[in-house]
Amino acid sequence: MCGIALVLSSDRLVIVPCATAAAAASEIQHSCERKGLSDELKEALCRRGPDSLGYESRRLLADGTVVVSDGCNDGVEGKGGVSDSGVADLFFIGATLHLRGAKLVSQPLVAPTGSVLVYNGEIYGGIQVADDENDTQALFTSLESCCSCDCHALGRDKTCPCCGSGAKSVLQLFSTIKGPWALIYWQMKSNTIWFGRDAFGRRSLLVHWPTADDSRFILSSVSPPSFAKNNSDPTVNDFVSDRDMSNHTEASYWEELPCGIHSIHMKDIAKYGAHMKEGWIVEVNTHKWMASSLNELIKWERKLTVPTMENNSVDRGNHQLSQSFIRSREAGGNTNNGITKADLLSDSSLCEANCITQSAHRVLVALRESVMLRTKMNTLFQGTLNKFEDEESAPIAVLFSGGLDSMILAALLDQCIDSKWTIDLLNVSFDGQLAPDRISAIAGLKELQRISPCRRWRLIEIDTALTDLKGESEHVMSLIHPSNTYMDLNIGIALWLAAGGDGWVDGSTCRMQDGSRYKYRSRSRVLIVGSGADEQCAGYGRHRTKFRLGGWNALDQEMRLDVQRIWKRNMGRDDRCITDHGKEARFPFLDENVIKTLLEIPLWEIAKLDEPVGKGDKKILREVARLLGLQEAALQPKRAIQFGSRIARESNRKNFGSNRAANQAAAGSVQIHQHMQ
Repeated sequence: MCGIALVLSSDRLVIVPCATAAAAASEIQHSCERKGLSDELKEALCRRGPDSLGYESRRLLADGTVVVSDGCNDGVEGKGGVSDSGVADLFFIGATLHLRGAKLVSQPLVAPTGSVLVYNGEIYGGIQVADDENDTQALFTSLESCCSCDCHALGRDKTCPCCGSGAKSVLQLFSTIKGPWALIYWQMKSNTIWFGRDAFGRRSLLVHWPTADDSRFILSSVSPPSFAKNNSDPTVNDFVSDRDMSNHTEASYWEELPCGIHSIHMKDIAKYGAHMKEGWIVEVNTHKWMASSLNELIKWERKLTVPTMENNSVDRGNHQLSQSFIRSREAGGNTNNGITKADLLSDSSLCEANCITQSAHRVLVALRESVMLRTKMNTLFQGTLNKFEDEESAPIAVLFSGGLDSMILAALLDQCIDSKWTIDLLNVSFDGQLAPDRISAIAGLKELQRISPCRRWRLIEIDTALTDLKGESEHVMSLIHPSNTYMDLNIGIALWLAAGGDGWVDGSTCRMQDGSRYKYRSRSRVLIVGSGADEQCAGYGRHRTKFRLGGWNALDQEMRLDVQRIWKRNMGRDDRCITDHGKEARFPFLDENVIKTLLEIPLWEIAKLDEPVGKGDKKILREVARLLGLQEAALQPKRAIQFGSRIARESNRKNFGSNRAANQAAAGSVQIHQHMQ
């Protein structure tokens, strides 16, 4: 995990997201007094990447040439514009959390050509990465061999002669990467800034578009605290403190950068840029993915949605039973060939169960491979593990509620890493031992100990009270920004505390030390998180409502909407909260192959929402749990972290007096209501 940023400052350029924004941009006045964010931005990025911090500057001159800047104007200290000979200054920042590769690779990476890369992500396929190699370095090497023709940066789809001769374009290379990523790449040969996020937005990247108050173009993994505080929704700030925020009505400084690949072509600006009074307006180009398989995945279209006599799982699973039923019906009775109606129903149920089990096996294999890819113990953790001296070291932890998703991931992690390692289970509660997630976590620990008694499982109980978190709440507010609802804040605080891993261990329950209760802070730098399971397997209450009102097609449409907006509603926020501790979140349920596998399974095998809660929702994952021997976990109902930890209840009491009053207030607020499904 890394923190990355780019600050583009200029007195002569305005960067706009699209052509429709050009008119408004022409009114922007370049101010000599700019808001500073240098130290704050660097500090925020360093929390994500504590192992190294680096900078690199480039200056675009009026004649189109690019030089290495001396760094005296980094674009972030509120200094004036660029020099008379310069059109724009580019300042790259990279803070590194080193997890992969035999040697520390500091960012930004700089090539002999002058190209610059800051990268936050992991590569699990598409680009070859050796066991002892750093994936950022491998990507940079591949990028430097890409075609640099202008047609790619300008968004022209025609294949250039270079690509026809075998060279890849930057677009083609990015489209092949499997795994989560966000990046900023300055391609020196074409004078182009490439930037973007993977197709599901699993890594955070925020963008500030130039405004009258601040004409810089800025990309960053996270918002510095003061830049979030001054631009947040007043109701959320009321949660954090009682001060009057009624005058804070300006638009958000930051936006979540949409998933995809974007570019700013800075060669021949006078030719391609739109003229304004004192310079040019340059439009960002947004590109299509070049891999057809990835485009299909993004569409998130399932072939088998509505069960029929032709395609339901019973008919597919037992052709002989189907033929017997037809013969019986043609004979005009229920007992042809000795098969009774009761026999048919019994065999039908058995066949359906067999089909679901076969599908569950496919999901189990895909999930196990996903966890394995994300936890390979070659040279991935050696630098970190060498620092551990005690025999109970845990290089990997699970954000753990004891619910269905986290239990599956914990059981799979147990299968994927050596038994010598302890696995930390991080559980947060705002109601001590009484919170539902604490109760299920303790029960889940016992079940994990039953199926894998040789593994050391360490349940870390992270207890706190909302009233004790004033300073922490302020900090988390900056992390969730631009998300700005009570629900976002509740989830953010719970995730931030859980990722910190600072709590207590019950030695008797965990079968550790002398059985006493002791203070412990997890040193795991990789956290396994269950994000994406509910969206893909119909785990939310609103899925049941959609199914009741509109049937299978309505359910399918709602699930597609959830997956396609997960980058904006969940992933950026969660990534920023978890990685603020210098740890990396990994999401096995959002692996490309797992998503593909789940889409290939009929919807009625994924979920059967006419069955009770805890049975029909996420039905396919409940079967996966049973295959892993997790019989009790297979019956666990869905509980979101804000409810299972009881932070939502404490928040409602603090801010509204009760849960009922909070619900009434939410009913009058479209913004909050939409997030509390």
